[in-house]
Amino acid sequence: MKMFLTTGTLICALLVSVSFPTSAQKKKADKDTKGFRYEIEAMKTGVQGTYLIKVWSYSKDPMMPMDLAKKNAVHGIIFKGFPAKDGVPGQLALAADPNIEKEKAEFFDKFFSVGGEYLKYVNLTTDVIAPEDRIRMGKEFKIGVVVSVDVASLRRALEDAGIIKKLDDGFTS
Repeated sequence: MKMFLTTGTLICALLVSVSFPTSAQKKKADKDTKGFRYEIEAMKTGVQGTYLIKVWSYSKDPMMPMDLAKKNAVHGIIFKGFPAKDGVPGQLALAADPNIEKEKAEFFDKFFSVGGEYLKYVNLTTDVIAPEDRIRMGKEFKIGVVVSVDVASLRRALEDAGIIKKLDDGFTS
């Protein structure tokens, strides 16, 4: 009986440690994201004002923290955009100026920090990564996660912060 309780306790502790990312895992995700290595593809049209995309992130950890995928998705919407695919229209990056990330580095360092504001604009569509979305690439993995990004709210926040120009700037008299 004692052995059963000890084994049960160890299994519960293991499940809890795997389920909740530690600060070390979050720091590793932050380190993996520093170079922002990812690819984005269109999935399908989301609710108005949102994009439903698959972000392919590169990580040495096969159990990549989901915050890495979220961070890469928001970064991609702001700075890269994505091409059209299977009848889903592509989108241009929100930031037209490619140097804005360096010029506003202080803003973006805070915005993309662990637990940063970027989390307000992205949601996972699933908690589980499909086996075909975890591809070994040498010493690292390419991991695909489908996310929904609230682009309308993200655009407003970036406009209000003075990071990007408002859509109607050219039309006011």
